[in-house]
Amino acid sequence: MIKFIAKSVFVTAFLFCIPSHSSTVETTNAMEINASVIKTGADNYEKYLPILKDKKVGIVTNQTGILSNKTHVVDFLLEKKIAVQTIFAPEHGFRGTADAGEHVVDGKDPKTGLPIISLYGDNKKPKPAQLAGIDVMIFDLQDVGARFYTYISSLHYVMEACAENNIPLIVFDRPNPNGSIVDGPLLEKEFTSFVGMHPIPLLHGMTIGEYAQMVNGEKWLKDGAQCKLTVIPCLDYKRTMPYSLLVKPSPNLPNDQSINLYASLCLFEGTNVSMGRGTETQFQIYGSPYLTKTNFSFTPKPNFGAKDPLYNGKECFGEDLTKYPKLKQLELKWLIKAYKDTSDKTKFFNGFFTKLAGTKKLQQQIESGVSESEIRSSWQKDLEAFKKMRTKYLIYK
Repeated sequence: MIKFIAKSVFVTAFLFCIPSHSSTVETTNAMEINASVIKTGADNYEKYLPILKDKKVGIVTNQTGILSNKTHVVDFLLEKKIAVQTIFAPEHGFRGTADAGEHVVDGKDPKTGLPIISLYGDNKKPKPAQLAGIDVMIFDLQDVGARFYTYISSLHYVMEACAENNIPLIVFDRPNPNGSIVDGPLLEKEFTSFVGMHPIPLLHGMTIGEYAQMVNGEKWLKDGAQCKLTVIPCLDYKRTMPYSLLVKPSPNLPNDQSINLYASLCLFEGTNVSMGRGTETQFQIYGSPYLTKTNFSFTPKPNFGAKDPLYNGKECFGEDLTKYPKLKQLELKWLIKAYKDTSDKTKFFNGFFTKLAGTKKLQQQIESGVSESEIRSSWQKDLEAFKKMRTKYLIYK
């Protein structure tokens, strides 16, 4: 059963920041909130506090789970005498400081003393014993609208665990910083993985609350199960609004530009090209030692977001996209250009590329010299079918 709590106005959500030991979190200078009128699901507390009263609560969240006044949602719930039992943390951990793919261990939050259970690595899905005694689960993570951003994969497993253990799930909705962009090839079932779990395009153009409704409504959970889902919507939000995050959603997405370029440049993760991990401009540049020398170069070094970056200490040549105009689609030209320019094309793609693309066809098209416009045309039938299906779950205009 899907419940949707709404007002006559449409609603929105805020993004997460790396929390400190105070009850508030610091704003990242690179990210500014652009519309103070927008309130996230977490800010729409009049809708969910009555539901949580006298309940034992579990919460899936990280540094992105903050209210507009920068109070972390866990601290807010405790201040309101809500009985939070356990924090469940996704990739990058509760404080959002772990590298992509880094093992995140269970622990205890030093501020609240609450236990933290990692939902990354071998324990992607909460176990029945970990859910024992929990009456209701909250999910509050900031997504960026890309299929391979793993917070929506964590959402899948949390929904599945809630369905199997008869625990209601409340999703605090937050705006999609990539708005209504719907683009890219759809995932083919045989390439399902934690970086792509559902038959959706690379950019899905939905908020995480809308996405949860789609997962439930299309019966994508194991054995077609459905969880008892309530979405707490954003307030005063339309999907056409530009939206800047309060804080970075993960270590290597430091600002709005990186989030906008993320889906396009992340495909380089399946190649021998760096997207700037180990620099201060992650997902805003690309390059490798095997591309033609240009006036632009960078040398990756270990930093807060990459302890051992690709091409550590080696000069990489490529392009600087830090000032590139905002994208309104998935951009393939840089991937195609790098493939054509790389010195040994047999070493360009690696096995991860197909998982990210969700299909073998994209690599085959690039290797065969198919034009970008022809590649785009090959997606259109699937995209139109997805958009039609997607309309059933949209909350915002």
